[in-house]
Parts: sequence; C-alpha cells; structure tokens
Amino acid sequence: ITFITATIDYFRRKQMVERPVKQIMAALNQVMQGDFSVRIEPVKEFAGETGFNEIIGCLNKMTAELQGTETLRTDFIANVSHELKTPLAVMGNYATMLQKPGITEEDRIEYAKAISHSSRRLAALITNILKLNKLENQQIFPQPQEFDLGEQLCESLLVFEDAWERKCLEIETDIADDIRIRSDPELLSLVWNNLISNAVKFTPEGGTIGLSLKADETHVTVSVRDT
Repeated sequence: ITFITATIDYFRRKQMVERPVKQIMAALNQVMQGDFSVRIEPVKEFAGETGFNEIIGCLNKMTAELQGTETLRTDFIANVSHELKTPLAVMGNYATMLQKPGITEEDRIEYAKAISHSSRRLAALITNILKLNKLENQQIFPQPQEFDLGEQLCESLLVFEDAWERKCLEIETDIADDIRIRSDPELLSLVWNNLISNAVKFTPEGGTIGLSLKADETHVTVSVRDT
C-alpha cells in the first residue's frame, strides 16, 4: 500500500506540480527576453486545487496586455516619426528655396511663412507628445476654463489643411455657433487632433471628412466622420 501510494504521489507531483512549474518558468524566461506572445494552456488539477491555473490565468492576462502595449508603442513610434518628418521636410525644402539667388520679395515672404507654419506645427507635435507622456504617468492635471468649443474645432481642423488639400479631400462642417464649455482646452485639443488626423490619414484621395458640433439642453456632441 505504501509503495502504491508513493508511486501515485510521485506521478501526481510530476504531472500536477513539476510540469506546470516548468511551463511557467519557461514562459517567464520568454517574457524576460521580450517575447510577449507566449501563452500557457491550463493544467488538469484535482478537485479543489486551482492554484496553478490561477497563476497561469494571471500570466496569460499579463502577457496579453504587454503584447498590446508593445504593439501600441511600436505603432506610436512609427506614427510620430512619420508626423515629425513632414514639417521637417517642408522646412528643409523652403529653406533651400530661400537660398536660391534672384527670388522675388513675394516668394521670400511666402517661403518664410511656410517655414514658420511648419515650425509651429513641429513644436505643437512635440508638446503633445510630452503631454501624452505626462498623462500616462499621471503627472498632469486638467486646468478647466470656459472657452468656445466651435472655435477650437475649427482651429484643429485648419491644422491639417495642407494634408487634406494634398489628398483632395472634401470637408463638410456643421458647427453650431456660440457653444461654450468648461474644460481643459489644451488637453481636449489632443482629442480633436487625434480624431481629425486619423480621418485625414485613412480617408482615400477624393474622399470626404465631416465635422459637426451640436448641443441640446444637457449635452454637447462632437462628431468626426470619414469615408
């Protein structure tokens, strides 16, 4: 009886303890090496024993969230790199054109304005990136104030004027007048810039982007749509 009990206990430990521990350790080693795609299948346990499956469930949830975060980080870096290149390229091109001899005063002013506009856009992009980083680390707090929401939406739309003109996009607006709200205008502008930039980016040439602002007695509704 002792031999049979010891044998059963040995195989039980082999199957129910050593195997899942090895699987968990192997998965953690993959995570430490930067592989967040690893997942562990639940193990078979005796009645009332759920400890390893709880650990495995938490580990699978952690790796799924890490994988999603890594994907967002990669996409964010790619998008930011692309967005930063555009104003830098514009500034470089117009600076080169300014160096050409014999340009007219009218062209010189136009080129200088283009450089100034691109530099402001670049500064705004960098500022927004820093704000997003502070938001993620909970180091920034909203500073609400009253402002005209329709005016802010129009300003956000005009930031991407060059981009929508290059793609020949049609812009449809239905913005109600004199709608004032109390919020943090700088943080809220990040929302509109994100929505509008995505609409411009993913709408095919010749498509349509719509921006509307409506209000009733209790709520304000902003809508950004695209084809």
